[in-house]
Amino acid sequence: MTSVNVNGLRAAAKKGFVDWLAATEADVVCLQEVRAEPHQLPDEVREPEGWHTAHAPAAAKGRAGVSLYTRREPEAVRVGFGSAEFDGSGRYVEADLPGVTVASLYLPSGEVGTERQDEKERFMAEFLPYLAGLRARAAADGREVLVCGDWNIAHTEADLKNWKANRKSAGFLPEERAWLTRVFGEAEYVDVVRALHPGVDGPYSWWSYRGRAFDNDSGWRIDYHVSTAGLAGKAVKAVVERAASHDLRWSDHAPVTVVYER
Repeated sequence: MTSVNVNGLRAAAKKGFVDWLAATEADVVCLQEVRAEPHQLPDEVREPEGWHTAHAPAAAKGRAGVSLYTRREPEAVRVGFGSAEFDGSGRYVEADLPGVTVASLYLPSGEVGTERQDEKERFMAEFLPYLAGLRARAAADGREVLVCGDWNIAHTEADLKNWKANRKSAGFLPEERAWLTRVFGEAEYVDVVRALHPGVDGPYSWWSYRGRAFDNDSGWRIDYHVSTAGLAGKAVKAVVERAASHDLRWSDHAPVTVVYER
């Protein structure tokens, strides 16, 4: 399974996403920051051969947007998580597949001292109890849960290169990190990539286009596979599909792929 923030799917499609999708061995691909209505996407992107797609664009044109691509037709698809404020914002879509509910999440990025940060905090306040309820419902049905996406929070110092300079920056604020700790604590989810890569810096999944961040691997790990414990226990390999060079990137994020045993 793979998660990637495409930073505009129409642009990514022209830069290499289509070729990447044709080559991937993933059974599920979760996209964030699609920034397009389905009718604006080329056919080979909107409904590529061999895939079932679910698109959840934002009501605000050109913003956010999440999608799910699955090899198998989902048993059900749901947009949003029951939020009056956020269900039309292109932030969350989930699908039921055999034995697992898979979701694509694009958590607001925030900006300290602005309404964008207030929006992020409201989202987090609503989303945590939803996550806890989703896990409980899935457990009652004998299902696992996997929420992939751009969580826009680096959880620990190991999750961004330049953490000392970002202690007061959105994405690494103490309250944001504490919230993610609650996701992994009281809500009982697992950070799958970190579980497979303990005690190391990164692997980073986002690098600014400014300066030489990519070349210097001065990145952030903000793209996560967050799963229930049973599914996390089946994860055998996690890799960030980092482009070979800056000019071969088709997004400022790289795909984060995890192999789960069946």
